[in-house]
Order: sequence, then C-alpha cells, then structure tokens
Amino acid sequence: MDAIDRKILSILQANAGLSIADVAQRVGLSQTPAWKRIQRLEQTGVIKGRVALIDGKKVNLGLTVFVILRTNQHDDAWLNKFGRAIKDMPEITAIWRMAGDIDYLLRVVVKDMEAYDAFYKRLIKRIALNDVSSAFVMEELKYTTALPIEALSPEMVDPQRS
Repeated sequence: MDAIDRKILSILQANAGLSIADVAQRVGLSQTPAWKRIQRLEQTGVIKGRVALIDGKKVNLGLTVFVILRTNQHDDAWLNKFGRAIKDMPEITAIWRMAGDIDYLLRVVVKDMEAYDAFYKRLIKRIALNDVSSAFVMEELKYTTALPIEALSPEMVDPQRS
C-alpha cells in the first residue's frame, strides 16, 4: 500500500459516495487507475464495505450504552452459545473480546432507558453471565469510524519495506 492508496482510503472514509472521477482528481490520477486501486483495496479486504452513517438521535435511537460483560466460562461451548445469543440483537452495534478484568465490551444503541432495560432482560435470559455493568453515554465528544490511515508511515503499512 503506497501513499496514493492511503490517500484514497482517507478520502473514501470521509465520503464513500464520491464518484471515481472525484477520487481520482483528488489523488492526481485518471479514473481507470483510481478505479483499479479501489477495486484492489476491496478485493484484498482492506475496504470491507461502504456505508451511510446515520445520526441516531434523528432516527429516535439516542441512547448509547457501553455494556461490560464478565463470565466465569471461557470454553468453546459457552462462546458458541454466546454467539448465538447475540446474533439477532440489532441493538448491539459492536462487540470486543477484551483482555484483563473485562471479558466482553458491547456498544449498544437504543431509543431510551426503557428500551435498554428490555434489551438487558433479553440478554441475561439468553446467556449465563457473572456480571453485567452498564455505562451510559451522556454526551458524545468525538466519534468517528475513520482510521488514521494517512498518519501511518510506509513501514507501518508494509513491514517488508523497512
């Protein structure tokens, strides 16, 4: 991945709806080479998809909750059951398996506290957990899905180059 690829990624992270012509112009390429680079980035999985970012408050999903899960079970059977339990819970927008005192961290987006309570009850009914703690977002100070691609040096992107 070279500097032009990194620039393309930064541009698409800011606005994936730009035309190929706009992206090409911004990186100093003609349309065909820019399109081929984007295709390669998609085919290699660097670009996982293109989405529209929606303001949750404007669609009545204004409460974000970070849910901390702890379990005393760490075997494959429990993990498979956990995967099945959360699969059809669209309120969960992200899940991370953690190291340290927290086993899993969930980002949950719901309408309000009543909706979160209903979500919580469904979750604990589906899977055995040692502890569930919730942290409610009061104010969003910064949120981005964009990764700092252009901040990476070529060696950080491709260790073979160093």
